[in-house]
Formats: sequence, structure tokens, C-alpha cells
Amino acid sequence: MKQVFHKIMSLVMTFVVLFSTLSYTLSMHYCGDTLVETAMFHKAEGCGMEMDNPSTDEGCSIMKKNCCNDEQLVVDGQDELQLQVDQISFEQQVFIASFVYTYTNLFEGLDNNVSSFEVYNAPPVIKEIFKLDETYLI
Repeated sequence: MKQVFHKIMSLVMTFVVLFSTLSYTLSMHYCGDTLVETAMFHKAEGCGMEMDNPSTDEGCSIMKKNCCNDEQLVVDGQDELQLQVDQISFEQQVFIASFVYTYTNLFEGLDNNVSSFEVYNAPPVIKEIFKLDETYLI
């Protein structure tokens, strides 16, 4: 039981360290006010309605606003994982010591737990009591 608990906790702590240091970028493409595409590790491709740059004709002076836009959400992970142990206060030291003492004594004595009903023998059946109490209607 204790070994399984240690393995589960080490796996959980591994994922905590991994995901706290992981950095990623989420790229989103909006067409108007609706989200069209989301991409995690590359740029989101457009919906095909992006406007091209207007040509340099002398007669074309009207510009239309583009309805599509791209947004990026950047999540930066933690860069350093150095724990400064030399700045632990006395109250923190008392807490750590009591936690370690309580944890080591938590599973003590569970293997020697004896149940009293394993050795119990049922009494012998002399009379069938259920037949004595039955009534038969004719």
C-alpha cells in the first residue's frame, strides 16, 4: 500500500513539474466574431476570406476593412526551479518535522490487524427453528 502510494505521488509530482515548466502558444483565427480555427504548435490557417493587398491603381482609393484577425495566447512556463531551503522559518521547520513524523507512523500496525470473526465457529443446529414457527393454512 505504501509503495503504491509513493509511486502515485511521484507520478503526480512529475506531471506538476512538467506542466509548470512547459511553455506553449495557442493561435486562434477569428472570422468576424466567430472562432474559426485554433492551433497549438503552429500558426492557425485562415478561413480563405482574408483580403489581399489592394493593387496600386490610381483610380482605387477606397479601402475595405478586413473581417478576419489572428490572435495568439502565449503561456510562459517557469524558468527556474531552485528552492531556497536556507530561508525556512522556525514554524515551517516544526510543520515539516511533524508532517514527516506523522507520515512515517501513519501505516504502522496495519499489517498486524487481526479480525475476531475469522476464528469464530457457528453453533451446531439442534432443531430447525424456522419449521417450528411456520403456520400452514389449509
